[in-house]
Amino acid sequence: MAVKMEKEASLVKLTFDVSAEVIEEGLAYSFNKNKKKFNVHGFRAGKAPRKMIEQLYGVEVLFDDASYYIINKEYDAAIKELNLQPVSDPVDIKVPEMTQTSMKFTLDVYVKPDVTLGDYKNVEVTNVSDEVTEEDINAELQETAKKNSREISVDDRATQSGDTVIIDFVGSVDGVEFEGGSATNHSLELGSGQFIPGFEDQLIGKNLNEEVIVKVTFPEDYHSEELKGKDAEFKVTINGIKYFELPEINDEFASDVSEFETLDAYKEDIKNKLAESKAQAAKNQMHEEALRKVIEAASVEIPDCMIDTEVNNLVNRTESQFKMYGMTIEDFCNYSGKTVEEYKESLRPQAEINVKRDLVIEKIAEVENFEVTEADKDAEYEKLAGYYRKSAEEVKEMFANHQAQLEYGIKLEKAEEAIYNTIVRV
Repeated sequence: MAVKMEKEASLVKLTFDVSAEVIEEGLAYSFNKNKKKFNVHGFRAGKAPRKMIEQLYGVEVLFDDASYYIINKEYDAAIKELNLQPVSDPVDIKVPEMTQTSMKFTLDVYVKPDVTLGDYKNVEVTNVSDEVTEEDINAELQETAKKNSREISVDDRATQSGDTVIIDFVGSVDGVEFEGGSATNHSLELGSGQFIPGFEDQLIGKNLNEEVIVKVTFPEDYHSEELKGKDAEFKVTINGIKYFELPEINDEFASDVSEFETLDAYKEDIKNKLAESKAQAAKNQMHEEALRKVIEAASVEIPDCMIDTEVNNLVNRTESQFKMYGMTIEDFCNYSGKTVEEYKESLRPQAEINVKRDLVIEKIAEVENFEVTEADKDAEYEKLAGYYRKSAEEVKEMFANHQAQLEYGIKLEKAEEAIYNTIVRV
């Protein structure tokens, strides 16, 4: 195979000069694929010799499928020979010359771009405290108390902040009701900030069965284009008022909601669990800051096709999540006041960050040349066992023929951990 390569950034142009032997392979492939399409007097369909087909129709009749075969064969061989890592399908394929014995063609392909790393060791990050305070423990106790509170209906006083009201409402702008602006028996906690600013405040101090006219202005950044900045009026009927009575936090409470007999023992358990979760959260936050700085310090020219691919990946993941709720990406975009194309365009900055992150981590793994031990693999099998809901042995068998993929993933994890292990907390 004769192939010439020219490279500019991540765009590679390949020029091929195909041998007569490979051209013959392509012509034979094309003939076998198409021979039943040719009608030759005296022969059943597909039985006429190739030489006769070429004489009757001309050898050029085989060129289309032959060139398809040849281009794929030569391209695959060139990728291996030149050790290229394509990130796109071949583009701009041109076949300026083809005969029965000679063929030249060119194509372009984008390959994984080169990455120039900045300093990825001893990265300075903001120190995040993992200290568990008494306020943290009390907040956890209050949250548990809320979950075990008793619901009490109210009919002898006006609504207060913190009450939950059951309401019917109908919203209108300029006297015209708008889509999504009405509901019946909707549960709303006053002071929770669930509704438009000012809505909940106007329901405080009202009584059961009272009808209230609530006037609000939609925020300028509201998700619906039709309602942004508009003045609206809601007719609200209060069908019910209730509040939640919290249990007293004492030894009896601890015994009811946990395995511990005393409040002190329960609080110690809360403290230990919070310490573990806060330590992990602090690590994650500092790790993300370190990664962000390492990524920003690196330089790489990312071809648009890689960003396009990541945008599609993000859209596909979003679509999968929406399907769980019976929604489509079109439904989401309509709700957000965007077209699908506008939504995709809004994802490009994040897609570019994701791609650059992967490239930088991969480069660090390459530079550090991490060793992957059997112990590393066993730990990965254990981790994946939970994900796949299988035993570690079953996962090990799943990856028996995919060891390179497994080791690659482990090396990337080691690269990320290497960054974290050298961070400087300031």
